[in-house]
Amino acid sequence: MTARARTPEVMLVPHTHWDREWYEPFQRFRLRLVDLLDEVLDRAEADERFRFTLDGQMAAVDDYLEVRPEHRDRVVRLVRRGQLAVGPWQILLDEFLCSGENIIRNLELGHRRATELGSPMPVGYLPDMFGHCAQMPQILTAAGLDHACVWRGVPAGLPGHAFRWQAPDGSSVRTEYLAGGYGNAAYVFSDPGHFAGRMADLGRRLKPSFGADPVLAMYGTDHSAPVGSLVRLVADLDPADVDVTITTLADYIGARDPHDRSLPVVEGELRSHAAANILPGVLSVRPHLKQALARSERLVERYAEPFAALWSAEWPRKFLDMAWWRLIDASGHDSVTGCGVDETATQVFARISEAGHLGQAVRDRVAGALARQVPRDAVLVLNPTPAAREDLITVDLEVPDEWDDIAVELPDGSRLPAQTEGRAEQLLLSEAVRGADLAAFLPRVHGRELFGGEITHWHCDPRRRVLEFGVARHGGDTPFDVEAVRAAVAGASGDWTVRITRAALRTVTCLARVPALGRTSLRPVRGAQAVREPVRAEGRTLSNGLVTVTALDDGTLRITAADGTVLDGVGRMVDGGDRGDSYNYAPPGTDTLVQAPRSVRVSPSIGGPLRASLTVEREYDWPAAVDRTADRRTPATRPGGVRLDVELRVGEPFVRMELTLDNASLDHRVRCHVPLARPANTSYAEGQFAVVERGRGAEGGFSERPVGTFPAHGFVDAGGAGLLLTQACEYELLDQEVALTVLRSTGWLSRNIHPYRAEPAGPQLPVPAAQMTGTSTVSFAVLPHAADWHEAGLVRAAELFRYPLHPTAGTGPGEAPLTSHHGLSVEGAVMTGLRRRDGELELRLVAASPEPVTAVVRGPFPAARRVTVLGDDDSRRRQPLVTAGTVEIPLRAWEIATVRLSE
Repeated sequence: MTARARTPEVMLVPHTHWDREWYEPFQRFRLRLVDLLDEVLDRAEADERFRFTLDGQMAAVDDYLEVRPEHRDRVVRLVRRGQLAVGPWQILLDEFLCSGENIIRNLELGHRRATELGSPMPVGYLPDMFGHCAQMPQILTAAGLDHACVWRGVPAGLPGHAFRWQAPDGSSVRTEYLAGGYGNAAYVFSDPGHFAGRMADLGRRLKPSFGADPVLAMYGTDHSAPVGSLVRLVADLDPADVDVTITTLADYIGARDPHDRSLPVVEGELRSHAAANILPGVLSVRPHLKQALARSERLVERYAEPFAALWSAEWPRKFLDMAWWRLIDASGHDSVTGCGVDETATQVFARISEAGHLGQAVRDRVAGALARQVPRDAVLVLNPTPAAREDLITVDLEVPDEWDDIAVELPDGSRLPAQTEGRAEQLLLSEAVRGADLAAFLPRVHGRELFGGEITHWHCDPRRRVLEFGVARHGGDTPFDVEAVRAAVAGASGDWTVRITRAALRTVTCLARVPALGRTSLRPVRGAQAVREPVRAEGRTLSNGLVTVTALDDGTLRITAADGTVLDGVGRMVDGGDRGDSYNYAPPGTDTLVQAPRSVRVSPSIGGPLRASLTVEREYDWPAAVDRTADRRTPATRPGGVRLDVELRVGEPFVRMELTLDNASLDHRVRCHVPLARPANTSYAEGQFAVVERGRGAEGGFSERPVGTFPAHGFVDAGGAGLLLTQACEYELLDQEVALTVLRSTGWLSRNIHPYRAEPAGPQLPVPAAQMTGTSTVSFAVLPHAADWHEAGLVRAAELFRYPLHPTAGTGPGEAPLTSHHGLSVEGAVMTGLRRRDGELELRLVAASPEPVTAVVRGPFPAARRVTVLGDDDSRRRQPLVTAGTVEIPLRAWEIATVRLSE
């Protein structure tokens, strides 16, 4: 009995880690996937002892069945017999580069698809993500998952193989730690002749970490299938040396107590370098992918779905499903990260763009239908936020030339100020045409579209030999018959003039007052309307009573808030070398930092009273590349241009900025520095349903040098300097500044010899497009403040910055009235999603607060109930009561709530 107690008990999990796209594009990897799963299915059917775990993501199953649809029943049988573990994710995502809503939809889709095949693996399997976001434990528990399984990012000092991972709201999951990675047993099969000894050695070596629990041995690695002799090799082992059972990850973890309170607790995000590489350079490589994903997510999450849920007679499920498939696929940890080959990045960008096109199409269809109720001389304005707001829109309006000053009128008769930005040319064409050729001119007319407008009228004057067309934004109700024009010019002779004129058109910025998640309409009226606290532009300075910004001689900005907070030197650009790869930044041994521009040009500020802007243009001499032999940047330089467009709007306590970089250099990193108003050793970054507090450094200990760069999604704040973001960005808190990475150029997917990493992260392949030569743009805003991030209202400011009002020109009859309609309002919490599901409205909220809150939702609904993130009734939660279309939902700090609202 004593000898038997010393025999290691090993649970062997055959699996594959399937990177859907990476150092080869998707379809090339899929060809290999089909071969692998053909083999796996054959082996599983041939021997019921065979087990296989398919990487926790349904994408591999779907990609296989698209090619082999006739094998679906085989997959179902194996899943139901417990031989094949699938799900619960649709794709193994990067948790920091997509939105929190994207994470939930990923889990929802994967769980549903796996259920259709039998049942999903009841484990939040996260084997290869480059760190883990703070709210993942809450997301998993809200989906009914009590277990997680991770590798990267786990902190040092954990005594065993499991811990309790706790989210900011206090919820937690039992988490299995894959010591040695998801392939810690892959090597034991490299030589079948040594299998027994290596298996026994692995069991004895890992046993101290597992104590009384069986050892978990993960047999598999990237894109690999188990050896054909697996079952026989295991069956031939001597149990006196090592007791091995082939199993699935679901069966191993499912046998553990999910409520074991003896486990050590780890709180919040997992971004330690102590036990595995977390490859933080993926945050900043190929930033156009991050921009595109954030833009498409916003279109779908906050415009297409809410607008369609509230205002569309028919729920466009298929179109939105297609958008979400593409967004989820693009969130893969080797996709939006940009650490694949150039062909992969091109395909990912196209997929993201398609998702955005689908979201835009749904949004515009809803807005277009509503615009048909708005008169043609007016504008429909839709509000994507669940709070009433008075904000700016910029639109083209047809305004008579004789109106020097204009305002806009709302449905209640009140008026708001407007600012003319420019006037369009009215004479679009005056062309001499021979009479005999007039008919040949008519094919230029497409239906009633001509020169970007619609024909409102036409006139043929044979005496003066003039054919004239009038166009406007909308042609109105008067029919247009091109054959009538053809008949009018038939037989014309001599020299004629064809004229095309457009109705007087102005580009106008105006205030709009819109109900929460609602809509309103407004029209231009003659006469000025005074602006309270107008934006003033004078020389190099803009001011709106809340904040003042001045361009300095060196091209940086001084920003002063009304509370006295001063940020001096905003926008200092620092360029340094980068001899790393797409996974890790690393400076050359002898770096050359370029901070001083060769030239600075500041354009005088213009505009007001609603918004004003100024432009700072700087030219730099950036080293051309890195000389890897000399381990330094080259003495040769190339010109680098940085254009900073600065805008200030009425009523906003932040300064909007758009950086345009013209890059011709290679192997470098450019960061925009924002000074702090006061010393700070911690930063606060918003992302994925939480605001995370971070110190200035990172824990090290493995083969990768820890760096102080971190991700932020909605904003980052430190020392009174708040940066509002439109995309996931990389930042670093320095001594007295926050440095925001705006460009990182690298030419290699991975490098075998890397100054900051001891081992390669992938194959050494060239990725020239990742050098990001050409023009790129980054948008953000700076909010100076004296209070902390919560009291300063950064959550609300980020919401307004990221989700502008959406205007659409009215297309209805001229006699249609101006109207305003309320949608749904939310107080006390942040809305992250609103859609129609099973005939009801489904609303997702998060208590974005370090203290408990009560969310108050108002709208036209008689009943409300809590559901899980998967949409099932949540029996753990007391159902809220609805009184007169109002529901109050008590929430813990950082709690995520999903609520169904019945109509």
